[in-house]
This record gives sequence, C-alpha cells and structure tokens, in this order.
Amino acid sequence: MVYLNTLDYFLIFGLFAVILIVGLYFSKKSGKSSSEYFLSGRSMPWWLLGLSMVATTFSTDTPNLVTDIVRSNGVSGNWVWWAFLITGLLTVFIYAKLWRKSEVTTDIEFYELRYGGKPAAFLRGFRAVYLGVFFNILAMAGVTLAAIKIGQVMLGVSPITVVAVAGTITMIFSAFGGFKGVVYTDFLLFFIAMTGTIGAAYYCVNLPEVGGLEKLLQHEAVSTRLSLIPDLNDTEAVMALLVIPLAVQWWSSWYPGAEPGGGGYIAQRMLAAKNENHAIGATFFFNIMHYALRPWPWILVALASLVVYPDIASLQEAFPNVAEDKLGQDLAYSAMLTKLPGGLLGLVMASLAAAYISTISTHLNWGSSYIVNDFYKQQVNPEASEKQLVNVGRISTITLMVCSALVALALTNAKQLFDYILMFGAGTGLIFILRWFWWRINAWSEIAAMFSSGIVSILLNIPAIDLLLFGPEGLLPPWAKFPLIVLVTTIIWLSVTFLTPPEKTETLFRFYKKTQPGGPGWKKILEKARLKDIQLHQLNEKWSVPAGILAMLWGCALIYSSLFATGYWIYGESLKAVLATFTAVVSAFMLKRLWSRISVKVL
Repeated sequence: MVYLNTLDYFLIFGLFAVILIVGLYFSKKSGKSSSEYFLSGRSMPWWLLGLSMVATTFSTDTPNLVTDIVRSNGVSGNWVWWAFLITGLLTVFIYAKLWRKSEVTTDIEFYELRYGGKPAAFLRGFRAVYLGVFFNILAMAGVTLAAIKIGQVMLGVSPITVVAVAGTITMIFSAFGGFKGVVYTDFLLFFIAMTGTIGAAYYCVNLPEVGGLEKLLQHEAVSTRLSLIPDLNDTEAVMALLVIPLAVQWWSSWYPGAEPGGGGYIAQRMLAAKNENHAIGATFFFNIMHYALRPWPWILVALASLVVYPDIASLQEAFPNVAEDKLGQDLAYSAMLTKLPGGLLGLVMASLAAAYISTISTHLNWGSSYIVNDFYKQQVNPEASEKQLVNVGRISTITLMVCSALVALALTNAKQLFDYILMFGAGTGLIFILRWFWWRINAWSEIAAMFSSGIVSILLNIPAIDLLLFGPEGLLPPWAKFPLIVLVTTIIWLSVTFLTPPEKTETLFRFYKKTQPGGPGWKKILEKARLKDIQLHQLNEKWSVPAGILAMLWGCALIYSSLFATGYWIYGESLKAVLATFTAVVSAFMLKRLWSRISVKVL
C-alpha cells in the first residue's frame, strides 16, 4: 500500500472534476437526438476519432494483460494480440470506407441492410443483446477487475470501494455526455495516460533493485524473455504464440476492438467520421499508435517486475491483503507502481483513472447504442421519440455499469477473460470479412456461425472432453483447440449457407447500390441487374480492394518494423535496429504512393 500526498490527490481529483464538467457541458447537445447521443451527428475529424480509439483501447486491464503475457511467455508472447494488426489494417484500407458509405447508426444495423426478412431482424436483435449486453459486460468487467487490483495493491481499498467510486463517476459522465463527451474527453485522457505510462516505465527501470536498463536486460530472469520471436526449437510455443495467431486467429476470431471487417466501437467511430477519408485516417492512426509505439512502456515495467517480484509467492508476500482469488501474474504491474514517488504516483494514478474512464465510457455508449437502436427501437417501441431513445440510452448505460461491476468482483485475472472471449468468437471472423464481397452469404450463415462457435467452445472446454483431446496424452496438442473450433464452425456455417436460400435479389441490389463493395463475388448479382436494366455499379469508381490488400501488406511491414525497431533500440542491438528502421522508412514510402488509390474523392 502507498500513501498519496497533496499533489497526488490534486492530480487525481482534478482529473475527475474535468471529466464530469466535460460530460455535463455536452449533455444538453447530446440529449437532442439519438444520432447526437451515439454518433455526434457524423461530423468528427480523423485525428480526434483516432486519438479516441487509442485512448479507448488504453484500458486499465491492458498493461495488466501485457504484464501477465511477458511474465508467463516472454515478450514474444504478445503475438497473441500483435497478430490482430492484420485485421486492423484490413479495416483501414478496405472496410473503413464501406462502413462510412453504409450510413448505418450501429454496425448491428448493418444486418438489415445486408440481409432481409425475419432472419435479419432476429440476427439484429439477438446480436444487439449478445454483444451489447453479455459480451460487453464481460469486456468491461475485465477493465474493472484491473481497477480493483490497482486499488487493492496501491491504495489498500476494498473491491467494492473501487467499483463504487470509479464506476459511479464514469457512469454519470457516460450517461449525460454521450458520444461527443466521450470523444472529446478521450483527447485529454490520451495525453495523460501516455505521460503517466512512459513516466512509470522510466522510473521502474531505474529503481535501485533493477539498476537501470543495461542491468535489467542482463538479469537472468529477464534475458531469456527478451526475444521478439518465440524459440523456434520449441514447437509448442511457436505454434501457440506465433503460427496460430498469424495463420488463423487474426481472420477467424471476433474480439472487441479487433473485429475482422471492423465492428463494435471501432465501427462506431468510423460511422461518426465526416466522410470515408476521415474514417480511413482515423483507423490508420489508431493502428500505428496501438501496435508500433504504445506496448513498450508496459513491456519494460513487466520485465522490471521479474527482478523485483520474480513469482506469485513474492507478490503474495509483499501484498498480504490482496484477496487470494485476485492473485496472478497480472498483479505485478500494479505492484511495480507502488514504488513510484509522490507527484509521479499521482500522475500515474490519474493516467490509470483516465484509461479506465475512457474505456468504460466507450463501452457503455457503444453497448447502449445497440440496446437503443437495434433492440428497443426495433423490437419494443418502433414509434419511440428521440427524447425517449436518449432516456433509454441513459438508463441502459447505468444498468450495464452495475452488471459489469458485479461480474468483475467474481473474476480472477485479465488473461483468463482474454482467452474466454477469444475462444467464443472463434470461427466467426471469416463471415465478417466475406459478407461484404460474396453475395451468397445470408442471415442464416451468421446465425449458424454465432451459435456453433459458442456451442463447440463449450463442448471442447468440458473437462472430460478437454482432457481426452488436449490433455497430456490427448489425441491433439493443446494448441490445436483454437483451430479445431474454427474448422468445425467454418464447416457448419458454409454448409448452412448452401443449404438455405440466398437473400432476395431486391435486398442484394439495395445493399450493393448503397455500399459499392465490388469484386467477383458480386458478378452474378450485377448480371441480374443488367438483365433488368438496373444500374448498380458506379462506373467512375474502380474496385480498390487489390490496392487495399497491397496497402495492408505495406502497412503491416511499416508497423511491425517500427515495433521491432523500437524494441531493438531499447535492447541496444544497433544493427537490427537500423535494419528495422530502414524497413519502416521504405514501407512508409511505398504506402504513401498507394494512398491516392485507396482514398475516396470527396465532392
């Protein structure tokens, strides 16, 4: 437990005061309509939306998750989420403009644009509750769990106290400020969070127990965990940490903030952009910051924690008041922050509070948008006034916060939740990628994928089946569980696709004319339209997907080489650092040349 001085309290409570003032300032305008409350009138610039995306994914559980990964599997273990960069850049260069063209209010509304009839209406309503309520509550619970651990370790306060204070402030701000309040506050929270994170990393590395960067990297507990690539002689590690994420996970799994084809709160920000070019710029900026630069301060603190707290037993000894069910490797991040001096401690605590509020407020507004636009308005009260919709949004915001807080009190660690959400989304991602470009996918395809993924995941995690298939003497290696779920789910939804009738021609015509996806997957529909003398395709618009895929590859080269270059400069490996930096510069040049073929001409 640490003790805060006057400056620390001033920084923390000053932040809370600013956030509440911003929320109340925007409350009047946000309350005018549901479009203002959830999308700010579709008038947001790319830089503000990009910073908001970065701030939103900078949650209190993220450094805990990275710490858990580094302490358990080394730096290379981060490939389990670094692989999602491929998904992110596909969203940037292919799907961002499509989402903005669709002009839907939420990505769930997409279902009744792309599909038709009762299956589409069911899918929209069910997914609104499934993602907006249940999955959203789990995601927020993980963030709140991290806040609980920080409160227990750093301040010695009970979980209920943390939930009551942090949750109430965030809930009030989110309920009244709406989307515009969230985005403008994210702008401030981003800089506070980054300053605190970098300051914490610098101080922790230079603690007397650690002895500076050079000694840290040479320490026996750290030196074996520095590689950015898993040990190629360890088949189990290579498959689990590198091959599966890069070959299967990025395109096959739904995960909040990294949905294949874009979705969730990332889609919400693309839909709020001024136009397609602002949507592209926002998502690209987000991916650069999220993957190339931001991980390293967290990684350095995690590595330093291996010197100060080499195992869970040392954490338990240092913090005996922490509940046993909350002990885990992820606790080490909070433990390291207790070493910070006054002033910096307050700044870091304020940055963690900023990260918490930014993430939770986004999830609350996003989840509430599903409940209001895709469930209440569609299934309960189609004639609801704008005032009623805003009021339901505020009530659902409060309800989501309370439920997520209760779930957080029952969780143990961040990695546990990450694996759980990843497993339940396995196999659904390919549909989200293909549904824009293949006319044959229908509402039943998505329904089949959604249910089969969940059912197969539950069956394979039943202890007896898990032991038989993936145990020490099982039929398959442990890393095979995820691809097996993907394979079975994919076979099921593809079978259902061909066993059920396609969407009505009028529905497909309407979707194509609105979004202009292009490509050979729509050739049959364009031919039908031609025979009926209906013009669907804009003749002046060239199909940009091939250029988008090429841009995605150069973007991956740019961001991964920047990630590696930063790491190698920190490690003092100059030759590797220079090569990685050179690769980043060349990739940036090639990407710049492609940019004009991807951007949209705005009239």
